[in-house]
Amino acid sequence: MKNKLKNLLKQHIYIYKIYSLVLGLILKIFRLFIKVQDDVILINSFGGKKYDDSPRVIFEYMKTQEKYEKYKIYWAFENPERFDIEGATKIKIDTLQYFIIALKAKYWITNSAIERGLKFKNKKTFYINTWHGSVIKTEGTDAPKTAFKFKSSKCNVMYAQNETDVEVHSRTFEIPKENVVLVGLPRNDELFFVKQDEIKKIKEKLKIPVDKKVIIYAPTFREYSRDMNGCILAPPINIKKWKEKLADKYILLFRAHYEVSNVLGIKNDEFIYNVSDYDNLNELMKISDIMISDYSSIMFDYSILKRPIYSYAYDFEEYSNRRGFCIDIEKELPNGICREEDKLLDELINCDFELQSKKTEKFFKKYVVNDGNARKYIDKLIK
Repeated sequence: MKNKLKNLLKQHIYIYKIYSLVLGLILKIFRLFIKVQDDVILINSFGGKKYDDSPRVIFEYMKTQEKYEKYKIYWAFENPERFDIEGATKIKIDTLQYFIIALKAKYWITNSAIERGLKFKNKKTFYINTWHGSVIKTEGTDAPKTAFKFKSSKCNVMYAQNETDVEVHSRTFEIPKENVVLVGLPRNDELFFVKQDEIKKIKEKLKIPVDKKVIIYAPTFREYSRDMNGCILAPPINIKKWKEKLADKYILLFRAHYEVSNVLGIKNDEFIYNVSDYDNLNELMKISDIMISDYSSIMFDYSILKRPIYSYAYDFEEYSNRRGFCIDIEKELPNGICREEDKLLDELINCDFELQSKKTEKFFKKYVVNDGNARKYIDKLIK
């Protein structure tokens, strides 16, 4: 029911305006009577859907530091019962308790948004947004008019991992350029320190053959392909053909974007594993020898591993027209883009790992700034 309401708001701008006006006004009235408390921190990840990404990395770092013992930390989730965490109080998002804690909190930490489209931030609240990837497609004020935009207060600090991020975040989220910090994404810190025995353990945990190479296919969502339950993804891939050509050498991990509620045509067998609900994306990248995506910023993160990257852009013209890009992906991605399934399969069969790794390393050096310590930047923000 909640997802249907959310999608109703996204599909009907006037209903959203009424929602935003009425509930936003109520919260602003509440704000007059709720004092900001310096020792309260509110955290969420992907709007409460998950316990992961940079907010989790920052939180787990904070738990190791004596400095943060005095703080009351709240984690907000859509389904708190699904998560078992220590060092924080779990609360349910979109409840009265959630909004009261949000008004009390001196610090907000998120990779997406805290306000649920209602824009009620107190001036004394310090808003830290790690964001959830590097800039590749349009965002914020650059996004086309057809892309739905919830209202949001301006953050005090936004993380970035390359100069393009800094320029685009500053412009599209209308924040001073000095508020966009070029420190990297905390979620990527561990990708700098991957060991072979760790890869073996993850494969064993997932029951993946250790004698085969792993391809991860991680396409992004199409916000214009949606029903009342959320976004639909139906990639035009012939699984039978992929299996015939690749199964002797590879297994395929399929990872849908968190916005996708319904993946069509993907079923698990001994070749393909649907890992869309697997909690730890970094583990999936660590064990993958090749990445296939399309327009997802996950390619920037994966480049840290310096392994082959391909973009299967089967709907490039449509996506470009309906969403748009901030960089020229045909020129900038390690292998440009591939529009045809058969050509992509040929590339995978004949992959020169040494050559492709060098291409990825060149891309990495241009687009990723991080030394494996981005999580520690929080020490400069929380006093």
